[in-house]
This record gives sequence, C-alpha cells and structure tokens, in this order.
Amino acid sequence: MKVPLGFDPARPWLDPYAPRAAAMAAPLAQGAGVAAVLSGQGADVDLPAGPLRFVQADAAPPGEAYEAFVFRTAQVPTRDNLHDFFNGLAWLHFPRAKRRLNELQAAEIARAGIGATRGPLRDALTLFDENGAVLDAPAALWAALLARDWQRLFVRERALWREARLLVFGHALLEKLVSPRKALTAHVLWAPGAVRSIAIDDAAIAAALEPDHLAGKPFAPLPVLGVPGWWPANETPEFYDDAAVFRPARPPRR
Repeated sequence: MKVPLGFDPARPWLDPYAPRAAAMAAPLAQGAGVAAVLSGQGADVDLPAGPLRFVQADAAPPGEAYEAFVFRTAQVPTRDNLHDFFNGLAWLHFPRAKRRLNELQAAEIARAGIGATRGPLRDALTLFDENGAVLDAPAALWAALLARDWQRLFVRERALWREARLLVFGHALLEKLVSPRKALTAHVLWAPGAVRSIAIDDAAIAAALEPDHLAGKPFAPLPVLGVPGWWPANETPEFYDDAAVFRPARPPRR
C-alpha cells in the first residue's frame, strides 16, 4: 500500500528527525511498507523481550492490548500510514523514552487490566506519547508558558527563543503537522522539582517519565505554530491576539 507522504522533512518541527525522514521518503513513495522501511533503518533498540522489530499491524493477536503486545514480544505493529510512520521515527530517535513509556503502560495493564477508562497514569502516558513535547528554555520563558502569558512568551521575551529548543515528541502531533493549523497544540512536559526544563536528550526525557509525577498530568499547553521561526505568520505580533488559540489561564478555583 502506497503511503501518501505529503510531509516536508525541512519543516522546523521535523528537524531532529529530518535525516532519517528524508532517507525513508523515497522507498515509501515507491510503495514500500512502513514496517519494512523502518526496519531497514537498522534500529539498535533493546526491549525486555529482545531487539525491537517493526512488524505488520496484524501480527498482534486479537484481544491483546497494543502496549502489552509490544512489551511481551518487542514487536511494534505498524500500519501503512503516517501515524505509525511517525511512531516508528520516534522509536528510532528516542528509544529509551519510548521504552520507558511502553514499560509503564504494560505494568499498568498487568496491574489493572483493560477497563472502560485508562486511569490517570495511562492517560498521561498516552497524552505524552501521542501529543507531547519537551521544551529546553530559559526560566523566563518557562514562567510565561506556565502562566499562559502569551504576549510575554512570544513577543516581549521573543529574543530568548534563540536560547530555547522545542522537541515535538508525540507522533500524532507530528502527523497533524503535516497539514499545519494554527490551533495545533503540544502538551509540554515539565520536570518535577524546581527545574522546569528537560534536556532534549533521550536519557533525560526517559528519566523525567516518573509515574507519580505523570499521574498529575504535568503538562503545559503550547500552540506550536507560535514558536518563533516555525511559522511565517507569527512574525506579526497580532498573530498572538487570537484568544481561541492562545487562551488565557483559567482563574483559580474558589
């Protein structure tokens, strides 16, 4: 099945993934399967069950939870679509973080089974895996982000973005960014304790995925097309006046 690519590896949010994404574009466009193309990248990832492999989506037996199957077999069921392509790309670039997410998901499934709801920890793990991001930035930018002070974050402190890096980790968000829309928003993971930034590094991201911290959903919403240099329209300060996208902080509960 030919995968309709339609993504540009030169987009700024794909910068960490660009060399591999560009290398895989041609075989995918020629009709090669996503699992085969990802496997051809020479993944050097070890899971508890063995070396990671990308396999066809129907490899998992009916009724077994996806994350449980990955943990049990070290096989990632992969469909011929962009969603699973970006999931595989994240596995190749951030294997420790992806392994940590899978281990925590599998442990929760083993403990509580599959019910009508995932529970707070699995909800947070899924949110980060699908839609998460990591920001390494000066303290002033973090303070503005957590306060949802968008004018300070993107206009008054704009020069500080030269010292910042945003990594889009979530594969569903990467898929959505193939067709960029102003409202697309990442859930930025902040680290426990006084230090908010997490280094854009596989081991650092994995270390930040602590169950007790994650269960509280420690995420800050960030409309990614507001990042300086990521979208031409945001060079105009009025870009950030759209309250439907750049929403103010909620008033404290009484």
